[in-house]
Amino acid sequence: MELIGEWDVTIKTPIGSMTVVYVFTESDGVLAGSATLKDDTVPLHELAVTGARVTWQQSVTKPMRLNLAFDVVIDGDRLSGHSKAGRLPRSAVTGVRRYGAIS
Repeated sequence: MELIGEWDVTIKTPIGSMTVVYVFTESDGVLAGSATLKDDTVPLHELAVTGARVTWQQSVTKPMRLNLAFDVVIDGDRLSGHSKAGRLPRSAVTGVRRYGAIS
């Protein structure tokens, strides 16, 4: 599956860009993922793949408490799309796959 691995992802939020490391894994057909910003790691929820489209939800507490919904498309070693937090404007999301990080 194209999704599996580590990704360096930039989220362009209204308060500035954030660089987050996403890790996607699969075990016995079950997808899982996490997001790490600095020393804070949170699990991903409702992770779903439909073709090249990937969606998930996550909660964050820094810089403020938010529930985020992501919708991205994978194209080889790149992903792009957006995240949405409630009534706030959508934030652009771009990322590139890390190599050699997961065996």
